[in-house]
Amino acid sequence: MRIVITGCKGQLGKALQSALAQEQLLGLDLPEWDMTDPACIRTVVGFQPDVVIHAAAMTNVDACERDPEAAFRVNVLGTHYMALACGQSGAAMVHVSTNDVFDGTLERPYYEWDMPEPKSVYARSKAAAEFYVRTLLNHFYIVRTAWLYARAGSNFVTKILATADQLGTLQVVTDEVSSPTYAPDLAQAIARLILTGHYGIYHFTNSGFCSRYDWACEVLKLAGRDHVPVEPITTDQWQRQAPPPLYTPLVNLAGAALGITLRPWQKALQEYFAGDRA
Repeated sequence: MRIVITGCKGQLGKALQSALAQEQLLGLDLPEWDMTDPACIRTVVGFQPDVVIHAAAMTNVDACERDPEAAFRVNVLGTHYMALACGQSGAAMVHVSTNDVFDGTLERPYYEWDMPEPKSVYARSKAAAEFYVRTLLNHFYIVRTAWLYARAGSNFVTKILATADQLGTLQVVTDEVSSPTYAPDLAQAIARLILTGHYGIYHFTNSGFCSRYDWACEVLKLAGRDHVPVEPITTDQWQRQAPPPLYTPLVNLAGAALGITLRPWQKALQEYFAGDRA
């Protein structure tokens, strides 16, 4: 299978390259390739892919809030171009989206068919990107995930450990709840999904959910830093430019029907730290 992976230098992009190593891959990312330039379409079409996995995005939520034009240029226009490239080449598209497209007010986990209600600039840009994929293509998989982390790159886990080492104490919110997702597990799920031909919307996160506070405590325990005090606070005590949706666990109903499930988030986090001892 010939597969294009956009955002190949990111956390998920690297995990996808590992999960799909037996396939013919073309990895694309900045600075060599810019998905906001219409010329990016030619590069993708020229490879004659069977599948395009679109993992590239502007994911810094606060940066999106500061610069909405950049957020929409990257996340919406870039996705628009990738959808056009898929249409021209006859490729199926996997668009990686986010739990942030929901506003977190339902007080229950979100199903694949729940209507997005994006609030932040980042969330609106990702919801608009989903719209382009659904509108322009018939053969697509929209894969929503949440709280992604991996051993490479900057993420919640690395930031918690760096802050703990630097300050010796932490403040973490208790009222933001979702599902930590280990990038290698998500990549394996996507690798299985693209073999099915069952197009549609999927929710792939590690199973179970927790608060940011619970996640931080588990990170510190597994890292041997459980002596570091963690003060529970609420989001109104932690000011951000783009307040996150508070309750967005995602239900994996469609993927589970195909036999595609992800292990509990605690087990995945244990493997993340087991790498330090390998």
